[in-house]
Amino acid sequence: MGAVARVMANFGFSRLILSDPATYSFRGAERLAVKGGAVLEGMAVAQNLPEALKDCVYAVGTTSRTQIEGRVALTPEEAAARLAEHSRRGRVALVLGGEQRGLSNEELAFCSDFLVIPTSEVQPSMNLAQAAAVLLYLCSREGRGAPERAAEVAPEFQGARMGTVSALGERMREVLLRAQFLNPQAPEHVLRELERSLLRAELTQREAELWLTAFKHVGRMMGGGKGPSEQEAPSRDPRRNA
Repeated sequence: MGAVARVMANFGFSRLILSDPATYSFRGAERLAVKGGAVLEGMAVAQNLPEALKDCVYAVGTTSRTQIEGRVALTPEEAAARLAEHSRRGRVALVLGGEQRGLSNEELAFCSDFLVIPTSEVQPSMNLAQAAAVLLYLCSREGRGAPERAAEVAPEFQGARMGTVSALGERMREVLLRAQFLNPQAPEHVLRELERSLLRAELTQREAELWLTAFKHVGRMMGGGKGPSEQEAPSRDPRRNA
């Protein structure tokens, strides 16, 4: 943590969010955060990744796996360019996984894209601070990827925040389960695809709010009935099923 804070200070980044930490004791981090103490002092803690990303319009996650079903890995250079491009619409995020296991498939599902840093087969693994150094250097070269740029975006051009898209996803789940479009036993895969397609469409915040209002209205018009996964099982008494 301290080494990452130092790297952030090296390249002019200051907003650090720790998601779902295994511990809340960070003693010793200051020793490695040479001139990065301000980054550690301003660090925020989120209960989970969706909460950490709720104010962002775009996020790219890191992994060492090049094959993830239905998705194509970005190069570090491509990822830095996309972060810079999307920063014109609002706050963006670079998501780094833990050194032990990296980002899980579930966590990567919350990211718009993912990247892989190519390394030698002799030593394929990089520690967290090393990966952060490579990626933040590339972002700093783009010159416009810093989160602080979000405040400069005019309201009519602000991208849809991932928190709003997530709320839209939950509303879509309710409505599409009632409509029997989703598999009630495993709705997440299709839902994540739908959410990512909305993010790729680069909706504005107003457009995302309109979609959310529309699904709320559709849900009300469909009535408050239970979705297929919540319906009571048919009775074995033939008189009740007649």
